[in-house]
Amino acid sequence: MASSLREKQTQALKRMLNFNVPITKASSSEPQWKVLVYDKYGQDIISPLLTVKELRDLGVTLHLSLHSDRDAVPDVPAIYFVLPTDENIQAIRRDFKNQLYESYYLNFISAISRHKLEDIASAAIQHSCVQQVSKVFDQYLNFISLEDDMFTLRHQERDNISYYAINKGDVKDTEMEQIMDTVVDSLFSVFVTLGTVPIIRCPRGNAAEMVAEKLDKKLRENIRDARSSFFTTDSLQAGQFSFQRPLLVLLDRNLDLATMLHHTWTYQALCHDVFDLQLNRVEIEETVEVKSPAGGMMSKKKRKNYDLNPTDKFWQLQKGSPFPQVAEAVQEELDSYRAQEDEVKKLKAAMGWKEKTRLPLACCQIQRHD
Repeated sequence: MASSLREKQTQALKRMLNFNVPITKASSSEPQWKVLVYDKYGQDIISPLLTVKELRDLGVTLHLSLHSDRDAVPDVPAIYFVLPTDENIQAIRRDFKNQLYESYYLNFISAISRHKLEDIASAAIQHSCVQQVSKVFDQYLNFISLEDDMFTLRHQERDNISYYAINKGDVKDTEMEQIMDTVVDSLFSVFVTLGTVPIIRCPRGNAAEMVAEKLDKKLRENIRDARSSFFTTDSLQAGQFSFQRPLLVLLDRNLDLATMLHHTWTYQALCHDVFDLQLNRVEIEETVEVKSPAGGMMSKKKRKNYDLNPTDKFWQLQKGSPFPQVAEAVQEELDSYRAQEDEVKKLKAAMGWKEKTRLPLACCQIQRHD
């Protein structure tokens, strides 16, 4: 059973990619092939949690952007993972019209309104593909899990819900209401995924209180109807009757402005400052020597992407360490790598091999952190 927020969101995504059916040994050994279609928000949610290999293991042969030019794949089902925006609804309607896929499994990151759901239904009727729309789900996964118990509400267009957006002098009441609704929707998704109703605390008289009141109202409305509540079903580990409810403390940034200006000397913080760490991924520009058309050598810049995720043991052990300590750990790992390389060379010589021997991947991982 998943314990952390990251694990629970990952499980929810895997269940979604299995056509919203719990994954069994049979389904994991013989997955059904499918196409994954996402928007930029869905891509940001999936990217830190599932690798391309894991998507392949779940039967995803293609993963495409909703707004890209896509060819028809008429014999394969498509799983959509998008926000219920007007632009996305229009794109789905065009897919119905063009008969792109065998069947459609529509998964919305947050709850879709009745009006937009009726638009999808009318498009399905209009283009004679009602039977092809297999399932429509509200997933309530509108947040991005970066670590086991750390998440962010949004990556794309995050400036729209930033501290500046809330506190700028010319902010309108409608804009403020929209910002609060966006924050509340994401926090509600967090607790639906956790399966627990939080105890909410906040100071009075600021934006934190507005968020707290809206979130409290949304939680109460959901709990009131036991038939459709997300916190009383058997599939959830804990509900509103649990004695282990989490404490949600909402604070206004005005209480602590100085922290934003602090830069700690840890490996993770320095990677964020120097390499622009985003969604657990860094992009590094390297200079390599290549042959020029004239036959000589020339320098060429090449960009490489590296994932810094929980499966990276060195990153997990050292990300919170001071950088001098990390430098020592890097040297130790390099010494260990060279020792293993020497062992491989001795083994190759003893066996009479002349071709190059490829070292285990685990021996080479440290190079990306040097």
